[in-house]
Amino acid sequence: MPDTLLEKLWNLHEVTDLGGRDSLVHIDRIFLHERTGSIALRGLEQAGCGIRAPRRVFCTMDHIVDTRPGRGDITLVPGGREFIEATRHSARKAGIHLFDIDDSRQGIVHVVAAENGIVLPGMSAVCPDSHTCTLGALGALAWGIGSTEAEHAMATSSLRVSRPRSMRVNFHGETAPGVSAKDMILHLIAKFGSRAGRGYAVEFAGPAIRALSMDGRFTICNMAVEMGAFTGMIAPDESTFAYVRDLSFAPRGPLAQQAQAHWRELRSDDGAEFDRELEVDCAQIAPSVTWGANPEQLADINGVVPEPEAFEDRQKSLAARQALAYMDLEPGTPLRSIRIDAAFIGSCTNNRIDDLRTAANYLRNRKKAPWVQAMCVPGSSAVKRLAEAEGLDEIFRAAGFEWREAGCSLCFHAGGESFGGRRVISSTNRNFQGRQGPGARTHLGSPLTVAASACRGYISAAEDSR
Repeated sequence: MPDTLLEKLWNLHEVTDLGGRDSLVHIDRIFLHERTGSIALRGLEQAGCGIRAPRRVFCTMDHIVDTRPGRGDITLVPGGREFIEATRHSARKAGIHLFDIDDSRQGIVHVVAAENGIVLPGMSAVCPDSHTCTLGALGALAWGIGSTEAEHAMATSSLRVSRPRSMRVNFHGETAPGVSAKDMILHLIAKFGSRAGRGYAVEFAGPAIRALSMDGRFTICNMAVEMGAFTGMIAPDESTFAYVRDLSFAPRGPLAQQAQAHWRELRSDDGAEFDRELEVDCAQIAPSVTWGANPEQLADINGVVPEPEAFEDRQKSLAARQALAYMDLEPGTPLRSIRIDAAFIGSCTNNRIDDLRTAANYLRNRKKAPWVQAMCVPGSSAVKRLAEAEGLDEIFRAAGFEWREAGCSLCFHAGGESFGGRRVISSTNRNFQGRQGPGARTHLGSPLTVAASACRGYISAAEDSR
């Protein structure tokens, strides 16, 4: 029988069938960060358990580490220094890979895992972070877990997992100029809902997906969880093979040839049956921004804030009223008339080199509006170095943006830095109430939309200044 990509990946890692939909699954790579890593490592230590395969466990400093220039262990997050020091101590004691603050490989876990070849096509990977699904762009089975599950995975190299159903989303047609991978995934979530993927592993497919760079594919898979999915994935192809070639942890020589022959089989067979299939016409996608408090509450940037009564679903209508009250917006307001206070380019969704190049290309010879606080936070130290080698940092600075060290930064508020009380245009993945600080009102968009909005001071598309 023809198999889906999910079935192939699951069969590669299933240790035993536990009955029903549950399986014991082998875990190839385990990732930790300083926000939860110290908790999981300390839990193992207190239980008297060792790590079964320390060389397969990686930890980075990303979530609560300071991203301001000249940073150290001190952070604005309450207890942040203690988290950092505890993670460092436990990681070194356990003998796992640690990408510390001063390590050239430091960065957001989902970024460094890919750019170093730590996760490769066909692998299984977990991390106490819901956006671990980002790594599905490599053709891997990757999902977020909790700290207790991380302990179990480290102790046994396995986890009990309920097998998700399969969904394929086909993106066909060509995108218009200015439409990015971020616009594509936001359009999908808005069209089918933030719960459309619940209980599914989603395979993103179609010619428009194949046309994306790897950075664009990471953006797509990153937000699979925002439609409720267990994970997202894209079958590996020549773009994937070129991306992983010669990375630090990638196979070399004859092993690389063997690996690539295996990777070519990691695709859904012709005739494979999915539990659900969705179609997206890319010609219908425009640069978009959210107006509400979840990624589903989205509109074309040329559109207006909708009337809550326009939603036939009673729950969506209620959610719209609540969101508009929090966002301090009136129905019928043109999105382009909404003034912003801050602009943020960063997060594991949109802070790779393609994202920074796109934003910098727009910002060249332009300046942000004087009342807008703007910052750019690269996804990893490697991305930062590459951007600086290309002079992108100077473009951001000349435009009035802060140029930061790598990390999660103001993607979320952990009690440290905050956009509290202000209206923000952000390239991040979540915009629920308080996500970027108490009272912060966040509009999600692509890096290009963030750059254009920062310059005009109002929600804008790149075409506004042509």
